[in-house]
Amino acid sequence: MFRTSFLAALLFPLSLMAQGRDLPDFADLAEKQGPAVVNISTTQTVRSTAEAPPGSEDDPFSDFFRRFGPPQPPRDYETRSLGSGFIINQDGYILTNSHVVEAADDITVRLTDKREYKAKVIGSDRRTDVAVLKIDATALPTVAIGEPGKLRVGEWVVAIGSPFGFENSVTAGIVSAKGRSLPQENFVPFIQTDVAINPGNSGGPLFNMKGEVVGINSMIFSRTGGFMGLSFAIPIDVAMDVAKQLQATGRVSRGRIGVVIQEVTKELAESFGLSKPVGALVNSVEKGGPAEKAGIQPSDVILKFDNKDIVSSNELPRIVAATKPGSKVTVQVWRKGEKKDLQIVVVEIPDERGAKRQQGKKPSSDALAKLGLSVVELSAEQKKELNIASGVMVENADGAAARAGLRRGDVIQAVNNQEVKSADELSRLLASGDRARTVALLIRRGEGSLYVPLKLN
Repeated sequence: MFRTSFLAALLFPLSLMAQGRDLPDFADLAEKQGPAVVNISTTQTVRSTAEAPPGSEDDPFSDFFRRFGPPQPPRDYETRSLGSGFIINQDGYILTNSHVVEAADDITVRLTDKREYKAKVIGSDRRTDVAVLKIDATALPTVAIGEPGKLRVGEWVVAIGSPFGFENSVTAGIVSAKGRSLPQENFVPFIQTDVAINPGNSGGPLFNMKGEVVGINSMIFSRTGGFMGLSFAIPIDVAMDVAKQLQATGRVSRGRIGVVIQEVTKELAESFGLSKPVGALVNSVEKGGPAEKAGIQPSDVILKFDNKDIVSSNELPRIVAATKPGSKVTVQVWRKGEKKDLQIVVVEIPDERGAKRQQGKKPSSDALAKLGLSVVELSAEQKKELNIASGVMVENADGAAARAGLRRGDVIQAVNNQEVKSADELSRLLASGDRARTVALLIRRGEGSLYVPLKLN
């Protein structure tokens, strides 16, 4: 039985070829498109909260020095990172991920012919993780832009990038799913693939078999930090729309209506008298916001927005965000067993200043340094834009902070329900929790909030 199965496995590819179904050959695609894919390296000067105490983590005296040794002065050190990008214009415009170039002091773009250029950031949008760079060059090779909407699940796709710094590496796989929604990522209908993506691939192109870019490789899902068969790409039509706005104005304009929504489950659909679980259930309405002015109420189920069906709740934020602020559109809601059409005027989401590096007051604290956490205080203007009364912004997260899921740009608002009004207060609250294994941090991320458990030891 084993021999028969083994022989069948060996002959299976041959049977495909006998039927005229050869396995795909990516050589021509890689040769033709590779020159338009670039390696991006960045450097950033970071000022530490405090220099590490003598000894390693395993040194039994390290904790003694940390507690009772002389204070160590802050110091500057340089961090480096690698990513990928691709040329969309012969005059040197390059598309990549926002997180690849965020907070970088120096950006170098290297072409496949070994030419190197210093790049400047034309614009960066954290909400979609898209950035546009410009290098001083002409007559450059460019990519062709495809149509992600025509992708089919199961279709072959190819990634080219610089995983771990290995330039112009080619990997291939299939489209696993389309329109995938990820936690805290409300504005991008991700393309899910099983293409091998690793650190350094971020910002690189995802090609269809025609050699057209259909996405920007942005992130992976992993329990180990390495590739596990789940990769996510930003559809190129979403990225190009963002890029055009960044090139034109340096910022991205998005719409909002002022509601908090949740998914409609089968049980909720039955309780509301819906024939099937569709739409977005409104669980709260912003006071004085566009939705309240339009007459939208909690417990309404939004079925259509601007004549677009809302099949799942995660579709609504994308559709609203893509609507031009100032537009008056029709919203169809399900209320008390009936459909009702309402008119709503979309307003603009405040520009996310947190996407830019902030020069704020940094605390010098062993409590933060021990957790790998660096924060800056928010200005009054930033608090107003974020519509919060207090909090500090994460500038860098390593070690325990990174393992907990904290990210650059998160705003820490509370520790164990105690409000954080300053960086020094955050230090004090974390230091006072030494005896506890875990504290709960209330985090503002994008338009939403979440609790993050942070282990202190």
